[in-house]
Amino acid sequence: MSLESVRAFFAEKAPDITVMESPISSATVPLAAEAYGVEPGMIAKTLSLRVGERVILIVAAGTSRMDNKKVKAQFGGKPKMLGLEEVAAITGHEVGGVCPFGLKSPLPVYCDVSLKAFDVVVPAAGSTHSAVRITPQRMAELTAAEWVDVCEVRPNGGNGQDA
Repeated sequence: MSLESVRAFFAEKAPDITVMESPISSATVPLAAEAYGVEPGMIAKTLSLRVGERVILIVAAGTSRMDNKKVKAQFGGKPKMLGLEEVAAITGHEVGGVCPFGLKSPLPVYCDVSLKAFDVVVPAAGSTHSAVRITPQRMAELTAAEWVDVCEVRPNGGNGQDA
């Protein structure tokens, strides 16, 4: 289902990118870093938010934390994380596998500048056991994402939210 929609997305738009699957869960930033052998900051977590009536996705470095004041200033309203069922219903991806690729319906995607610290990042690929390796710039291009500055980078790593 969701993994297949991501595979179809890459088959059409970027056939050179391969979806990786892990036998161990990559549903959180620490688990994903372990599963794919990268530092936690390289995990590109996708946050599913509602701001007013709009639903948006923000992709950020795994060790970053959303700054509510910056999000409010950028998008004109207070951000609220979507609930578990809402995430799956809107994105088509289960929590822990949410990514900006192969979405159930088009959503605005924003890439936080925290991703630019890395040459390659590892976002989920539609399931809690899949991911891709991609440059932040290519991810932004493939998803028509706008770059924003709405997160703070935490030097001691993330807390495991939304891998």
